[in-house]
Amino acid sequence: MQRHKSVEKRARKNIVENQANRQGRSQIKTAVSKVLKSKDKSSAEEALKSAASILDKSVKSGLIHKNKAANKKSTLSRIVNKLDK
Repeated sequence: MQRHKSVEKRARKNIVENQANRQGRSQIKTAVSKVLKSKDKSSAEEALKSAASILDKSVKSGLIHKNKAANKKSTLSRIVNKLDK
């Protein structure tokens, strides 16, 4: 690694940003798995609402692309709609 202030700062920032991105991706995975593990339709709808919110926030922060979030929400809502009441 070069010994420049800007390079050293960039290395420090990369560590912090990497941790934030990992946390965000983990939140997405957790929210999606809660929707998939829901047995009844009412709890699945609540989990879907929460997952959609997390996906929208991750798009806003630039973690994922807006089309990826839309595809995830569409897939999850299709799964929830197939559940029995």
